[in-house]
Amino acid sequence: MQNRAQLSLTGVTDVSGFDDSLILLATSLGPLAIRGEELHIDRIDLSVGQLEVRGKLRELSYEEPTSEGGFWSRLFG
Repeated sequence: MQNRAQLSLTGVTDVSGFDDSLILLATSLGPLAIRGEELHIDRIDLSVGQLEVRGKLRELSYEEPTSEGGFWSRLFG
């Protein structure tokens, strides 16, 4: 992360959803939510698991994978 304005990630397996304030990812370590303002995905290459984001980054939060509903169903359910 650089100056809370740019973020480079590895281990990304899927992008479940995004808008200018929230990006929802599946990673090799579990679900990840990126929250902020004016978020934009600059680069994505799921074949190698890389993602680059820019914007006003406010929060990165991992959720442990569970078998009961999981992160995504609690977020949208």
